[in-house]
Amino acid sequence: MNPLLSVPARPAPPPSLLKSMREDLRCVQGRDPAARSLFEVMTIYPGVQAVLLYRLAHSLWRRGWLYTARWLSFIARLITNVDIHPAARIGQRFFIDHGAGVVIGETAEIGDEVTLYHGVTLGGTTWNPGKRHPTLGDGVVVGAGAKILGAITVGAGARVAANSVVIEDVLPGMTVVGIPGRMVLPREHRRLAAPGIDLDHHLMPDPVGKAIACLLERIGELEHEVLRLSGSVVPSQRHSEVSQCADCTDACAEGASSAAPWANRSACKGNHHV
Repeated sequence: MNPLLSVPARPAPPPSLLKSMREDLRCVQGRDPAARSLFEVMTIYPGVQAVLLYRLAHSLWRRGWLYTARWLSFIARLITNVDIHPAARIGQRFFIDHGAGVVIGETAEIGDEVTLYHGVTLGGTTWNPGKRHPTLGDGVVVGAGAKILGAITVGAGARVAANSVVIEDVLPGMTVVGIPGRMVLPREHRRLAAPGIDLDHHLMPDPVGKAIACLLERIGELEHEVLRLSGSVVPSQRHSEVSQCADCTDACAEGASSAAPWANRSACKGNHHV
């Protein structure tokens, strides 16, 4: 395994049950601006309730009370609609926002300061009894509806976009988008909220859109070349037309959004008539 992807083993013994619960409660106000008080967080946040019940169930699991731990997890799922296996290993200050439809498998491992949104699945891809669920490093944020499948590692500080399906390792600090998930380079300047949640969801990279924009730009170049070879466009006219579509080339060279090439291509259509 790539050493960059490795997640340091959690020291033993783990923090006390009450300390872990207190930290889980207190971290919410730093990540959810709608949280007004610890009492509110504890009583009406199903994601937080699921995490607190997991802490208790995991404590029972570690002591060998396996059936009791599973029964408590079953009750937690009925109440919160969040399914966390009591054997999963979860670090400190873990937050599930909105807490609906989240599934965390038996051999999943989650670092500190991790945030999951609703509909996230940390699932397995095999029936083998060994390690079969993902490992999330510290500070990972997983968007709504994302699926992370198999015994893979998501490096520290990585971001998984909403509805992505991740089936391969993710390097630390990278952003993953799409189905299947593709890694894109992290932005140099992120607007972060404590403790590091990226709020620029509307600026999420779109590698598929960029690829389509590049293909459209290339098709336009080939259209000009065909017209030039057929004698329908003189070289000077071709140069004038291409210069009006300079922004299309910029979409590929500088990673502009896919919307700009469409707009510029429409503006150039009138020049393509024979």
